[in-house]
Amino acid sequence: MKRGLTGEYHITRTGAEEVRAFIPFPLPPNPPLDLTGRRGRLLEQATLALGRLDSVTLLLPDPGIFLYAYVRREALLSSQIEGTQSSLSDLLLFEMEEAPGAPVEDVVEVSNYVAALEHGLERLRDSFPFSNRLIREMHAVLLSRGRGSEKLPGEFRRTQNWIGGTRPGNAHFVPPPPDRVEDCMADLERFLHDQHLPYPTIVRAALAHVQFETIHPFLDGNGRIGRLLIAFILHHEGVLQKPLLYLSLYFKQHRSEYYRLLDLVRAEGDWEAWLDFFLEGVVHTAQNAVETAQRLVALFKEDTQKIQAAGRMSNTALRVFNVLCQRPLLTVNETCKRVGLTFPAVAKGLETLARLGIARELTGQKRNRIFAYDRYLAILNEGTEPL
Repeated sequence: MKRGLTGEYHITRTGAEEVRAFIPFPLPPNPPLDLTGRRGRLLEQATLALGRLDSVTLLLPDPGIFLYAYVRREALLSSQIEGTQSSLSDLLLFEMEEAPGAPVEDVVEVSNYVAALEHGLERLRDSFPFSNRLIREMHAVLLSRGRGSEKLPGEFRRTQNWIGGTRPGNAHFVPPPPDRVEDCMADLERFLHDQHLPYPTIVRAALAHVQFETIHPFLDGNGRIGRLLIAFILHHEGVLQKPLLYLSLYFKQHRSEYYRLLDLVRAEGDWEAWLDFFLEGVVHTAQNAVETAQRLVALFKEDTQKIQAAGRMSNTALRVFNVLCQRPLLTVNETCKRVGLTFPAVAKGLETLARLGIARELTGQKRNRIFAYDRYLAILNEGTEPL
């Protein structure tokens, strides 16, 4: 449905130039969304897919393993959309303070994303309200180190930003003027907390993402926070017990269509076209996450059986293997801390895993060795090739 322009243009001056900044109307859309017919069926499919994703943690002996891995994969994908060139291995090595050859600023950026996500989750667990204050806190963590750390971490912008082009005057899109950002974000917060709206949480997450991207309230990091917003809304509203739905890979694979539909919402009010795209992404992404969890369960089971058949070293190797399932890149020292065994015992356990073809030593050195669970990493790395 084409409702026309979903906001108003405000003429402002930036330097010597006149600039047309776009101020979105508050949500929800008017007239209301059409959720009938094919779209209604798509909404039902997406809801069922989220239900299956929510129950997938029951398959796993330790749901925290999947969340740990999936969060880091999402951090990598979301940061890649912004132009970083890190790999998953770079991030895991960096977290162990072992990142030879990795572009430091890039890997810091990805690590910050993990920290921002984990900070938000911890705050929600402590019953902190899902609010603009929490969004600002997460942003402060996201830009706490490295690139962007000078761009007002944790604060809404006080200057005009723009998307595309070299300045506001020739930009593809100019978000609201800085003096309207607080009001726009307050409207968005009210929408998220309005319990009288007829729309299910998944639809509200779709609308909120576009609105946030249109407001672009920060000088940097808007895309990453906007994508996190989706997972946090679904988690906070109880649709997902763990924040396991991350659409960055889908947005990365359909980047041109994603930006085209954001523009279409702003210019013509076609929220339904965006919603169709979003719901298809939810179905695809949730199904993919369920399949990934099932593949990991099958992999862990297969390798456990391989270790059990290995004879007298199997007990130590199994204990070390359980740590490798939690952290697919490990040093001997790090494994010692986690498993509570002596250095020689852990070293022998890792060597047993390497002999069985489960782990692989990366450095070729006698000291400071690093072991990788290659098949696990290969599953997590799918889709993380640079753009």
